[in-house]
Amino acid sequence: MASNKLRDLFPMIRTREEIRREIRQNRNLQDMFESWEEQQQEEFLDSCSGVKGVRILYDSFFKMIMDPEREPGRLSGLLSLILGRKVRVLRALPNEGGRVTPKTLVIMDIIVQLEDGSITTVEVQKYGYAFPGQRAACYSADMLLRQYKKKRDEAAEAQKHLNYRKIKPVYTIVFYESSPGIFHRFPDTYIHHFRQTSDTGLEIELLEKYTFIALDNFRAILQNRGITSRLEAWLVFLSVDDPEWIEKLIREYPEFRAMYSEVYEMCRNLEEVMNMYSKELQELDEGTIQYMMDEMQEQLREKDDRLKEKDDRLKEKDDRLKEKDDRLKEQDDRLKELNDKLNEQNEELKDARLQLEEMKHRLQALENTKK
Repeated sequence: MASNKLRDLFPMIRTREEIRREIRQNRNLQDMFESWEEQQQEEFLDSCSGVKGVRILYDSFFKMIMDPEREPGRLSGLLSLILGRKVRVLRALPNEGGRVTPKTLVIMDIIVQLEDGSITTVEVQKYGYAFPGQRAACYSADMLLRQYKKKRDEAAEAQKHLNYRKIKPVYTIVFYESSPGIFHRFPDTYIHHFRQTSDTGLEIELLEKYTFIALDNFRAILQNRGITSRLEAWLVFLSVDDPEWIEKLIREYPEFRAMYSEVYEMCRNLEEVMNMYSKELQELDEGTIQYMMDEMQEQLREKDDRLKEKDDRLKEKDDRLKEKDDRLKEQDDRLKELNDKLNEQNEELKDARLQLEEMKHRLQALENTKK
């Protein structure tokens, strides 16, 4: 059974019955458990009992596993693979209250400073919002402004001018569990790097860099071809909860076994894990409301755009019909004018015939007189 695979690999995993027994024996844990939806209860029990893998990208698990103070090489290694160059994480930075991130469906958000002074934010969104580029640009600008203010204040304190060379690049890395629709236009690609460039080839060091990782695209690709690189091994660890793939990952990349062991040891502290899970469910619920509002606003905007487009087409059609009516009226007016001229000419011809007949009669009378 799938539930035995992970327990064979990690003997510290408890059975579903053991977990439920401990919850029932603690009134606070039982009340917390019963406050969850049935689907949420089942998801929690499946993860902690090894029926499915744990969601590593949830904030508490990720920050525990990837803590640069405790295990400095892990996050450095992951970021090096994502950014395509060797980097070393120097320290984690506080997520200050001034950060522009609203209550959203963010599962995990961590900001770190690299050894070269650049700043990197790693964020995981459960669902991809509308306007992903605009949102990422706002987060990036927020980090850049924080860095600028810090360097400016340091220069002022030292009574020196601000040296802009000290402002380092800002990297925004966004993982999507379910990516926005625009990413589905590239189903064979799961990672997209962006940087600002000129239209002439002129190279200027602009400081904002972006990487978007569509994990749903990655999982679809994974099913077809398997793990082909160390970066993909990391993405399996971070986003795949299928025991078959976890077993395969550990077999091909044994270094991940220790990280899974740490996660399942953490799961043994049931009160801590349940509090973490409950907190994140609450945040996701709040984010869901915002997400639904954003989605509804976007749908209304799209509907308004479609109605406006339809109105424009109808107006264009009405304009064409009016133009056609005007041309027909103009033709009718010309035809009426021609008919009037024809009638006038007919009257003139009629008068001419009468005059001709009268002249004939006169001539006839003259001839008769001569005889």
